[in-house]
Amino acid sequence: MTQATAQQDEQFDVIVLGGGPGGSSVASFVAMQGHSVLLLEKEKFPRHQIGESLLPATTYGICGLLGIRDRIERAGFTRKQGGTFRWGKSPEPWTFRFAENPRVPGGYAFQVERSVFDKMLLDAAREKGVDVREEHAVVRVEQEDGRFSRVRFRDDRGNERTATAKYIVDSEGHRGQTYALVGERVFSQFFQNVALYGYFHDGKRLPAPSSGNILCAAFRDGWFWYIPLSDRLTSVGAVVSREAAQRIQDGPEQAFQSFVDSCPIIAEYLASATRVTEGVYGEFRIRKDYSYCNTRFWKPGLVLIGDAACFIDPVFSSGVHLATYSALLAARSINSCLAGDIDEQEAFEEFEFRYRREFGNFYQFLLSFYDMHQEADSYFWKARKVLNTDEKANDAFIRLVAGASSVDEPAFNHAEDFFRSRQGMGQWLEGMLSNQLAMQVDGLPGQSAPATLEGGPDAEQFMEGFTAEVRQIQTQAMFGHRRARENSVRPQGLIPSADGFAWQRG
Repeated sequence: MTQATAQQDEQFDVIVLGGGPGGSSVASFVAMQGHSVLLLEKEKFPRHQIGESLLPATTYGICGLLGIRDRIERAGFTRKQGGTFRWGKSPEPWTFRFAENPRVPGGYAFQVERSVFDKMLLDAAREKGVDVREEHAVVRVEQEDGRFSRVRFRDDRGNERTATAKYIVDSEGHRGQTYALVGERVFSQFFQNVALYGYFHDGKRLPAPSSGNILCAAFRDGWFWYIPLSDRLTSVGAVVSREAAQRIQDGPEQAFQSFVDSCPIIAEYLASATRVTEGVYGEFRIRKDYSYCNTRFWKPGLVLIGDAACFIDPVFSSGVHLATYSALLAARSINSCLAGDIDEQEAFEEFEFRYRREFGNFYQFLLSFYDMHQEADSYFWKARKVLNTDEKANDAFIRLVAGASSVDEPAFNHAEDFFRSRQGMGQWLEGMLSNQLAMQVDGLPGQSAPATLEGGPDAEQFMEGFTAEVRQIQTQAMFGHRRARENSVRPQGLIPSADGFAWQRG
């Protein structure tokens, strides 16, 4: 490195690439510990973003830790009591409700306009001392002596500049390229879908008290989401196979209408609606919803969070949760290393173990949910009927998802037998939903399954591993230092510090 280059470098403790919920959150959590943080965002906020339906873990956990939960409550977002599904073989929709349960405070979440929600998180990062620079595009990330330490970026005037840091966090999502510096992006062979979505005014609402729920409806070519963002505005998207998505070549409007015509409940809800044709919501958009997972989540000096590391099918509205949850995990590792309290290898192995574990839990849940297909002769559902088959082509992806967390963990030990069991699938699904999201379920068939499913682990043991960390984040947000000491999630693993923003040994 020349002396001229060194003089041009701005120096920070951490550089964050991308200002979405994951990037804003990790920047805030690090800045809250007194470290200098630069956040580079290529767009100017507010800007459009997919993924409007939140889970309580984000509202009451992460937003609580960021100190903006009251702002979220006052923002006028649609309150989400739960979700309604037209899914599986039953012709009738069924509804879950976030229960009034002490493990999930508040009993509700929100449907949010991401342009508004994301800006709130980015503004909160500024307030915490983060140097936020919008309209600054990352050019490349560079390493020196085997460690990533420099970012080249183009500022809002088109000038190329450089900055160095002890740690660089990639939160640029699925479109970024930095992940390739860390590992290989491996795609699931079963969940390779395409989403075509738009926005509508004056669509029908579910009956109260479920009028704010997300509605997910399966049909022959895939499934729809129907998200009420306000009294008038609704986000509607069709998630279909690559083969069905070929219709888009003849025009997105015609393709979308053909999907609507194939799904009676969505056709009913859009019968009197008008598509938005102006402004930020005025066009049909396409996203490849291909589930993937990187072979590694970090290398010295560089860490991947959110969709940069892995992406899961959107049916469970887990995108913002996984992004912000991984942000907290990464911040704990960074804060611990900057303070000199924990060895880097140990700290980031804990980050990757926990994030891969959470992603893997959702992926395993997804396998079972998609196996409740309703169209036996549909290509879409046949291609995703993965549980009652001897097909092994996806084994490598399952092993990748499981990663180190395959050690003595019910989510992956005996998982094949557990998810192959058809006995009482409806009852099992109800138990899964009610534990992960602390819900009550109405109208879901299949009420005769035992507590322990044939061929699989005890359901309570499985769900304890699935929900424990979500509860811990919410407890941290509510009680801070006063909460009980947490347990490690693996042998000789680390646990959160008293304030929850770093690691310590158990």
